[in-house]
Amino acid sequence: MVIKNVSLDIVCGVTSTLPVTELPHIAFAGKSNVGKSSLINALMNRKSLARTSASPGKTQTINFYNVNDALYLVDLPGYGYAKVAQAVKEQWGKLIERYLQNTKELKAVFLLIDIRHDPSANDKTMYDWIVHNGYEPIIIATKVDKLKRSQVPKHVKALKEGLALRPGTRVIPFSAETKQGREEIWELAESLLFEPA
Repeated sequence: MVIKNVSLDIVCGVTSTLPVTELPHIAFAGKSNVGKSSLINALMNRKSLARTSASPGKTQTINFYNVNDALYLVDLPGYGYAKVAQAVKEQWGKLIERYLQNTKELKAVFLLIDIRHDPSANDKTMYDWIVHNGYEPIIIATKVDKLKRSQVPKHVKALKEGLALRPGTRVIPFSAETKQGREEIWELAESLLFEPA
């Protein structure tokens, strides 16, 4: 995809009404600090449209990034961050659930997992939850540049086993540093967006 213009169009908090849009959505879920903002910036060819932060738990809203007036990249709040009060986590959970269950324009959900570590209980819960809501999550294994190339297959295997992925689930190794995986993510996203109904 050639990126001509991008903008943060809509920010939706726990008390907000979910927007009704004409454009299709592709959503990104993942643990706090897994590199969601870095991924979205890499996809949009922007340095800092999605705010990256050294302190996890920064994305506390659903952020809708309009790309070329053709689709929304949707950044869901990060999960699993310890410094956030339980009540706030529950509100985020309800917000994400509301979004997954009520957004007819949602075409795909990408779930980001740090390839260096075995999936956490939170990762597994999120994967199962996305499946439960009727989506086939596509896994993006982030921070692949932090591994030697020879280590990647072993870590991908551990990720598949740790999440107990359904057969045929796509796993895309990705690096925000080297942009490895960027084209593959866009190709997959475009095929999902524009497939015949």
